[in-house]
Amino acid sequence: MTSTNVTLSSKPTLNNLADGYLKFQLNQQTTAVLSMRHTQEAIIVPVESITSMPNMPPCILGLMNWRSRIIWVVDLPRMLNLESLDYRLRQYNVIVIQVESLVLGLVVQEIKGTTKFIVDDIHSPIGQVASSLVPYLCGCGVQEEQILLVLDGQAIVQSSILRSD
Repeated sequence: MTSTNVTLSSKPTLNNLADGYLKFQLNQQTTAVLSMRHTQEAIIVPVESITSMPNMPPCILGLMNWRSRIIWVVDLPRMLNLESLDYRLRQYNVIVIQVESLVLGLVVQEIKGTTKFIVDDIHSPIGQVASSLVPYLCGCGVQEEQILLVLDGQAIVQSSILRSD
């Protein structure tokens, strides 16, 4: 087997192997993936386990205890200006992500499992999706004739929406 190193602008890949992603539904219409590099865990939690906090942006659902840590939990579709979740739910599908020391719980409609993408198969989202989504994306990919949003975990945890500066 011969190896070739391909280096993209900011994301080097080794031998052009496919990278692992967690696949999920943001809402009825939108499927997305998030790099397994940032994904700590996908869990289902009862609505009561999230404590709402006053004076927070509408996308912040509150605080939750995760593995003896208190983390913020965010309605990811609402944060991305998409149709938000049904608030009559009894439980939330939460993806716990970590980027450097920042840990955040992302609530999504449904967790679908894992998938793989070759970095070269991820294309620019510009012109493909609403411009408000672009800052949170690495790009778009197509799988089984379905467009998938490839979310950028770092852009999500560093979003100005989540900061109280």
